[in-house]
Amino acid sequence: MRSALVEKYGDERLPRYTSYPTSPCFSTNVDDNTYENWLTAGALEKAASLYVHIPFCPSICWYCGCHTTNARGSRPIVDYLRMLREEVRLVSAKTGAPVRIDHLHFGGGTPTIMGPKKMFELVELLHKHFEFTGSTQIALEIDPRTLDQEMAMVLGEAGVHRASIGVQTFDATVQRAINRIQSKEQTMKAVFQLRRARIASINFDLMYGLPNQTVQSCIETTKAAIEMEPDRFAVFGYAHVPSFKKHQQLIDEAALANAQSRISQAKAISEHLVAAGYRRIGIDHFARPHDSLAAAQTNGQLHRNFQGYTTDACETLIGLGSSAIGRTPGGYVQNEVLPNRYAKRIASGRLATTKGWRLSAEDRLRASIIERLMCDFQVDVPALAVTYGFEPRALLDGNTRLAVLESDGIIENAGGIIRLLEEGRFLIRAVAAAFDAYVRGPARRYSKTA
Repeated sequence: MRSALVEKYGDERLPRYTSYPTSPCFSTNVDDNTYENWLTAGALEKAASLYVHIPFCPSICWYCGCHTTNARGSRPIVDYLRMLREEVRLVSAKTGAPVRIDHLHFGGGTPTIMGPKKMFELVELLHKHFEFTGSTQIALEIDPRTLDQEMAMVLGEAGVHRASIGVQTFDATVQRAINRIQSKEQTMKAVFQLRRARIASINFDLMYGLPNQTVQSCIETTKAAIEMEPDRFAVFGYAHVPSFKKHQQLIDEAALANAQSRISQAKAISEHLVAAGYRRIGIDHFARPHDSLAAAQTNGQLHRNFQGYTTDACETLIGLGSSAIGRTPGGYVQNEVLPNRYAKRIASGRLATTKGWRLSAEDRLRASIIERLMCDFQVDVPALAVTYGFEPRALLDGNTRLAVLESDGIIENAGGIIRLLEEGRFLIRAVAAAFDAYVRGPARRYSKTA
């Protein structure tokens, strides 16, 4: 990539666009009463997805940007799971008839920290209050340092389809700098245990831009990971936000890569994965050609949500647990972030929602444009605008950011059909931001056509 483009766009702090509007826009104007109305409005007649958040880890990795905390003993976990079970009952009571579930994702934190017995009990409870089918996809995030064969077998018995293993890096110097010591042998053992438990799909998470990380160390990690033959990779850039995540203050900022180095690291990982036969999916996922993600990309049916790229097309996402984000046709909702405050709300018989966003027709249009850009690297703006009842020129005329991107050779704009040029793919979020009405504060809004 040209150094001038890196210098111009490389240090922009833009959303990953796993939703639109993004969560910093959420406000207390949407609360538990709003969510209850959305749940009881008959809007959940179609299939939905579930997300369950477990906000505990045995130790905190300094790079982590998730809502999690260090579990000191088993009591906080036991207490939290008791409130989580209450939330399951509370939410399912609001929806009336059991909602059919297409996708279930356990995130964190470290979901397996609850132990095999409690994991199986939680899955059983979800089956009791929601409708699962033989095609329901269940995914779970795993720290391989804490996985044992008993837990792996329980995951298989519980119907887990995909396990996402946190790898990040195998470079010992980088691992010490991020407080995550994890050997290749531990990861290989976890893969063996999961395969033995007949987990159908395994994903590896890798990172670039970590302290002391180099292009060569990224290549060595990628090669070692490829040898373990995971089905998918998710490759993320480290986001250094020490004012938001206090534990990131323990990271030596002088050891962090600049924008050009980050792009070089990401490019090196991508090239080696593609050379190994993985297909690039969007900006940060890679999958084997037979994988459902690859098929969805080929068919124009790829989607993007809070877990990244997905085949999940459900309009409704029910989020359970502290900080969990959900979505209904009416808009987004987010639970209380702090586990103790979350527990108090559930114990009082209230939904845990404390903020969210009510979606307008224009929000839905912009969300669709951004999703297609993020998934396909191109979008037909006029066609989508007409579908949603808007004049295309309302999004294109006077869009100075879009004009600059075109003049910089990042995109082609043929009458509103926007296509990313190959050199600009690492800057896709900058292109998406051209259609974000909130990224630099509220932009002018538009009216629907008659």
